[in-house]
Amino acid sequence: MNIFWHRRDLRIDDNAGLYKALKSSDEVQPIFIFDTNILDELPKDDQRVVFIHQELLRLKAEYQKYGGDLWVFYGTPQDVYQKLIKEQKLQAVFTNRDYEPYARERDAQLHELFKEEGVEFVGAKDHVIFEKDEVLKDDGTPYKVYTPYMRKWKEKLNEFYSSSYPTRKYLSALNQVKPNPIISLEKMGFENEQTQEFPSREFPKSIVKSYHDNRDIPAIKGTSRLSIHLRFGTISIRELSRFAQQHNEKYWNELIWRDFYQMILFHFPTSVNKAFKPEYDKVQWRNNKEEFELWCKGKTGYPMVDAGMRELNKTGFMHNRVRMVVASFLTKHLLIDWRWGEAYFAEKLLDFDLASNVGGWQWAASSGVDAQPYFRIFNPESQLQKFDKDERYVRKWIPEYGTSKYPSPVVEHKMARQRALDAYKFALNKS
Repeated sequence: MNIFWHRRDLRIDDNAGLYKALKSSDEVQPIFIFDTNILDELPKDDQRVVFIHQELLRLKAEYQKYGGDLWVFYGTPQDVYQKLIKEQKLQAVFTNRDYEPYARERDAQLHELFKEEGVEFVGAKDHVIFEKDEVLKDDGTPYKVYTPYMRKWKEKLNEFYSSSYPTRKYLSALNQVKPNPIISLEKMGFENEQTQEFPSREFPKSIVKSYHDNRDIPAIKGTSRLSIHLRFGTISIRELSRFAQQHNEKYWNELIWRDFYQMILFHFPTSVNKAFKPEYDKVQWRNNKEEFELWCKGKTGYPMVDAGMRELNKTGFMHNRVRMVVASFLTKHLLIDWRWGEAYFAEKLLDFDLASNVGGWQWAASSGVDAQPYFRIFNPESQLQKFDKDERYVRKWIPEYGTSKYPSPVVEHKMARQRALDAYKFALNKS
């Protein structure tokens, strides 16, 4: 028997690793592991776990239509595979590659286990168009600036990289088994209640087509909201990329940023907790806990910042323009370490993806790859004027806005801007 291990690819269609597995054997068993190494760190009302559980039920039902089933396990991958090796005659385990540091360490340990047991471990590229060393500079080193990377990415793209895998043609190779029940959220210690809206996986074609006009206006639905589906692989990046290439280059470029950040994470894994530009780790952060709490709760007295944080806390989503504003405010106006903000987003965002989250926060803090220069400090008031002039967005999320109940600004913009400039200059002059 061969295993196909679903991870961040919760779909059958155009699934590279599943396609490889089905083509290799006439007895393929799909599995998913609720990894306790990850789950034990999460809050018990985490909506992402609810989302995954719902998607697994859907996926299970799809496999059952073809006489197969999805086996769902709970535990560490090491323990699950040791048990499977004892109980089944495993020949190979297929999966799609993941470039995050924990995932790479986990896979390296499993590789050793499989090697000892004579089980082949086969990876595939699925959640990016280009990975690892596929788009490099002419001297063979990774790009650190987005625009030349994007140009090379587009030059290299052809049908080989963008075509879909016809997975359904080979579903007769599924292991034919009787359905078994899936472990409940309660049994894993999680609350079984959906309290946030999960965006549709349908491509919002009209939104993508007008993306370049509406992408910066948080009060309207001008973005696709597909990021959660890209994160968990419930849709195909190849299919979405083809659509974007035909209909909206600005949107397509955003998908390329995603590949760029995944490539950076692969080549520079220490950027998860260290400044990509080491000299920026010399910045003397103020790290005032009370001010951080006000930022978290959306009570800074800056409407664009507060609306964004309240939207995040309530829905698990924040508009991308607003993400830049709140991240700049935390790191520059409050001089709070970008890692604090990155960790808060990691806990709250439904679409949390380590590579993009770290990339975005280091961009805002000016410490990252191809980041904004340290002297570029968003003025949250002018951002409000520019992108929410009629205040629809802020009034939606801040009911007390414009009344005496709304707090005064936690910090004065001009003073905070100068303080940030001084702190950054001092750090950079020391290096």
